[in-house]
Amino acid sequence: MGGQSRIAAANSADEIHAERLARANINPATGLATDYLNHFNEAIMLLEMAVGSPECAEDFLAWKPISYREHFAVSQFRERMTAIESYESAHPAARHCLETLADTMTAVLVAIRAALAGDLPPHVAADLAQRAAAWLKPLVARAGAVINGETAAGRMAVPAPQAAIDRLMKP
Repeated sequence: MGGQSRIAAANSADEIHAERLARANINPATGLATDYLNHFNEAIMLLEMAVGSPECAEDFLAWKPISYREHFAVSQFRERMTAIESYESAHPAARHCLETLADTMTAVLVAIRAALAGDLPPHVAADLAQRAAAWLKPLVARAGAVINGETAAGRMAVPAPQAAIDRLMKP
């Protein structure tokens, strides 16, 4: 096979792979899927519900953190194995940025869960939950931007998990 034929075959294989990822709702440029963000969106929704309906707090307290791989391993996502395989070969800077954002969101949610499990006065618990939700929503949006390749992942400023918790817990 000549040089140009090999290049054409490689380009064709890349295009087929990119089309397969796109059909699976996985961004071909980054190799990441936004379905993982549903895990965080669910926690935020439960947190917001707990503010208005304290009886819903139990649902939020039952939320458990899981990694990208774990999310897809237990999900009903039809292309879950493709998502896991693609994650392994995802753009390193995008994957690192997403992992840092996920670690930060998880740390905030775990800290809020621990605080709400305590004996806080209802108005303090509600204020903390509202602040946490307001802090988390932009982080989910940033994670979506990373997954969708809408940002230079390596240049994106991502707060460290402890810094995010410290900022959130400030009165």
